[in-house]
Amino acid sequence: MNSEKLLLWIAVLFSFLFLNTHEALAENSYFQKLFGIQTPSAAEAACQGKPGCTAGKAADCPDVKAVKSASRPGDEDDAEDAEDEKDSEQDIMETSLSLLEDSQELWVKGDVEGAIRLLDQAYELMLKTDGDPDIARQKDDLRLLISKRILTIYTSQQTKTNGKYSEIPLIMNADVEKEIRLFQTVERDFFISSYQRSGLYRPMIVAELKKAGLPEELSWLPLVESGFKICALSRARALGLWQFIPSTGYKYGMNRDEWIDERMDSEKSTVGAIGYLKELHQMFGDWLTVLAAYNCGEGRVLKVIAGQHINYLDRFWDLYRRLPYETARYVPRFLATLHIIRNPKKYGMNLGQTLENDSPFPYSVVKTSRSMRLSDIAAKMEISEDALNVLNAELRLRVTPDRDYNLKVPADSSVKLLAVMDEIPQWEKPAPPPPPKIVPKKSVLVKHKVKKGQTLSSIAQKYGTTINAIREANRLSKRAVLKYGQILTIPSDDVSPVKMAKGKGKKSGNISKAKGKKKFAQDKNVRRYKVKRGDTLVSLAKRFDVSVQDLKKMNNLSGSSLKAGETIKVIQ
Repeated sequence: MNSEKLLLWIAVLFSFLFLNTHEALAENSYFQKLFGIQTPSAAEAACQGKPGCTAGKAADCPDVKAVKSASRPGDEDDAEDAEDEKDSEQDIMETSLSLLEDSQELWVKGDVEGAIRLLDQAYELMLKTDGDPDIARQKDDLRLLISKRILTIYTSQQTKTNGKYSEIPLIMNADVEKEIRLFQTVERDFFISSYQRSGLYRPMIVAELKKAGLPEELSWLPLVESGFKICALSRARALGLWQFIPSTGYKYGMNRDEWIDERMDSEKSTVGAIGYLKELHQMFGDWLTVLAAYNCGEGRVLKVIAGQHINYLDRFWDLYRRLPYETARYVPRFLATLHIIRNPKKYGMNLGQTLENDSPFPYSVVKTSRSMRLSDIAAKMEISEDALNVLNAELRLRVTPDRDYNLKVPADSSVKLLAVMDEIPQWEKPAPPPPPKIVPKKSVLVKHKVKKGQTLSSIAQKYGTTINAIREANRLSKRAVLKYGQILTIPSDDVSPVKMAKGKGKKSGNISKAKGKKKFAQDKNVRRYKVKRGDTLVSLAKRFDVSVQDLKKMNNLSGSSLKAGETIKVIQ
């Protein structure tokens, strides 16, 4: 396609940009299906605003009768001819729409020229319609869609022809500038360390993106997602470089069991992410909207688009204020990343060197069939355990499964592993801990004298039992009323000497007091402490792990105030 044709299509696009209305879309069956628009039938339209008038009784409506009575001989034939002509033009529009759909399929398959050819045919066919106002509105809608589609395809083809693989617009606005400032300040260390880790995985990611025909800029998406940490885990249980939740991971070929979680496999998760991004791009077409859907899910984005009532405004910047806050930040954050990486000096960022020289790729695969710890394998092979952990990050226990497993090792060490394989000890799965022994509690019967204000509920709570247990032990009905001085038999599984002492009056207090005196008499770690400004009995009690009452007793204090410079006794 030459530049003159492109300019023509641009002119057509802008000429009809504002002609797309919800009413016009509703007139076309294709748009009805696409956007879920339901239109009333002619009978329903005739009944609108008529009390008691329904579609089934449209013929009985006064306005409909008036129209019938006013018709003249010959009008019926003319109406039939007009209807036939309208049907014919509607068939043309439907055919044009089918060509539009077919062109999309060809474009997805990579047949750009075929897609443009079908769009040209759809446009020429559409121009053959003339006359009916309803068809005219449909023509405007279709003309807009065809123009946008051709412009999109041409732009995409131009970037790929030039070898740039760039379809992501590098936009700068207030939201992007805000994220750049965060990377320059509070998130500076995160950005630099993430950038340096990228060298371990980005060469592989870039190669897979080029193979799939996707923009190379997407290779920086893991920086935003996980900071290029292979084991990064979010609050939503998303895991790995690309932050897959378990269900989406399963959908794109990442298995998970007690031994492995392939969301942490850098290669498998990258292939899965690319598959997901391609599927989203076929759905939305706009890469920024694709990234938003990758973050919050395509369902959420489609819901926002459907709620706009202006169907062609489906770019990210038309939507993002209605998206979740995290998603609204996500895309500007990604764009900020691209800006900084393209020109770090401009933003005062010294990124340093990536870890490409230390990359564990390439690797060899050695099949194992028994459980071995990676640490034991590394020690026997005299290689870095960290390298094995990175290569086999999907191993949840850092142990090979007790089944066939393709273990990744540095490329020059596979022969060595095979030579020492039999010398590596078998890892035995720890036996589960024995269940805790349950010692049955001995039931104790306690006599209780009912006091004023006591109820079965308060008595049951005091002795750690239930109301029904007390009723059964004393043969009380549900309507029984406790009397002051009444003796009850209380079945309890949790009656300690202290509780029983409390139930007998002053004995518990005497016991506590006697214990306290004995404690201080035997404690030999008493020392003197000089009170400082701001010290209180409460703070000193916490500091020396003693109660406030004990401090008072040790120092014969009647009040609660302390003076700075005063010397008191404390327990060290």
